[in-house]
Amino acid sequence: MKTTSREDLKEKIDRGDDFVLLEVLSEASYNRAHLPGAIRFQDRGLIPDLMPDKTTEVVAYCSNSH
Repeated sequence: MKTTSREDLKEKIDRGDDFVLLEVLSEASYNRAHLPGAIRFQDRGLIPDLMPDKTTEVVAYCSNSH
């Protein structure tokens, strides 16, 4: 796993790169605002349904710096 900067993530979104963007925040936070194309991560069991295949790049973000 590696860390991606906000700037790099913005570039990926702007370029239209193919990846899954998971938002690991509360439902209230997601409803207030979220990044374009973000999917709210709420249940680890849903991961297989979100990933087209095992080579899919996944970017997860949260409000925490860890």
